[in-house]
Amino acid sequence: MIDSNILNYSCLEPLNVSRETFTDLDKFCQIIIDKNREINLISKQSEGIAKERHIIDSAQIIDLINLNRPICTDIGSGSGLPGIVLAIIMKHKKSNMKFVLYEKSFHKSNFLKEVSKKFNLNVEVLQKDIFEEENLCSDIIVARAFKPLPVILDLIHNNFKSFKEVIIFLGKNGKEILREVMSKWKFELEQKKSITSDESIIIKIKNLEKK
Repeated sequence: MIDSNILNYSCLEPLNVSRETFTDLDKFCQIIIDKNREINLISKQSEGIAKERHIIDSAQIIDLINLNRPICTDIGSGSGLPGIVLAIIMKHKKSNMKFVLYEKSFHKSNFLKEVSKKFNLNVEVLQKDIFEEENLCSDIIVARAFKPLPVILDLIHNNFKSFKEVIIFLGKNGKEILREVMSKWKFELEQKKSITSDESIIIKIKNLEKK
């Protein structure tokens, strides 16, 4: 549930997101809404709150990302949330971080390629089912509205041969699910409360191992 006070991009300033970045984020938000008439990028019901629900929500993890990591992989990018949002922010930070976006949908992959080109982003879009990929490598892995946490952890453990950290968005049952997976997995955990929802958290995992 979005907080009662409608969020503006200025709420990202404490996370060191520059005001110059807000213009591109807003343009991307409008592109999603416009394209949503042709392909299903976001739910129709969320179009009116797309800025808060999708753009700001995606952008808020920027303070969890080690800016010195060279590669960030979005394992189910969909409409570019959070991959494209993060790539826009990193472009304005003059970062060389490369973003690898996995999306198995043909139409969504084409959309991601179009917006990457439009904003001149350091992005590689892979139209592939990541569950069928093997021996993957990345420094950072991000996942938002992709799969349940147990499925994500199994995917990362089985399909990635190397990674440094994983950042995952969790919804209203996130804390309960997190407790459940901790009975099967060992990892270092950092978590923060979402700025767009009182019921959501974001977790950062390192040193993932099965018990």
